[in-house]
Amino acid sequence: MPMPSTGTSGAGASKKKMNGYVGFSNYPNQVHRRSVKRGFNFTLMVVGESGLGKTTLINTLFESKVYPQKDTEEARSGRTSPQTGTVEITSVSADIVENGAKLRMSVVDTPGFGDAVNNDEAWRPILENIESRFDAFLAQENRVNRSKIADNRVNALLYFIKPTGHGLRAVDIEFMKNLHTRVNLIPIIARADTLTPREVEQFKARVLADINFHGIHTFKPVSDQFDDPETIADNKAIASKIPFAVVGSEKFIERADGMRVRG
Repeated sequence: MPMPSTGTSGAGASKKKMNGYVGFSNYPNQVHRRSVKRGFNFTLMVVGESGLGKTTLINTLFESKVYPQKDTEEARSGRTSPQTGTVEITSVSADIVENGAKLRMSVVDTPGFGDAVNNDEAWRPILENIESRFDAFLAQENRVNRSKIADNRVNALLYFIKPTGHGLRAVDIEFMKNLHTRVNLIPIIARADTLTPREVEQFKARVLADINFHGIHTFKPVSDQFDDPETIADNKAIASKIPFAVVGSEKFIERADGMRVRG
């Protein structure tokens, strides 16, 4: 007995055009509104030696006192330990609102990294902290009741490179080799204003050469088929500037024309 036609072919279902309005086309807008209302979490880890301007850069990026300035003596001593290069990994959170979108920003600092006499194992406590966050999230995913899941996984890691002008040091290479497969690693040249524009370009070339030689994978913005040409161009422009040369300041100076700038 012949079966009635279902409007499908052997390769799969055929496309149907709706005669009326169902409403599922508005579903992405509902998800967007719900996400904006709920807010987002972002965890940023900053790693680098003391005195490279980590706190200043974070506060400059978000134009807010996300991370408090450290005491002078504390910042100078770094609370280092000969065994690990750092005594503790600290975290500070702040709520940021921009154009109605709420962001729960968590900054994870690693005081004393690279300040010890022996830094061979300085990367290990940081790696253990990152992996413990993944383990904690997986444990929550495996629970029967998953209505409230706290996601504190590290979304990105800013690694501050000392502006020596001579390329990566052994502590830099060892750290990035051990963590580049665990986190979105973003290398940045700290205090770039201590170098001339020509020196910055030369230093960038040396750093990139070292990164490629040691097979280190850094984060690069990705594009897909749904991105518009402008977004694709922006992503390529951003990727071409890695490692970023950065300068931060929490003070404002008023120029002769009345414009306020950081300086």
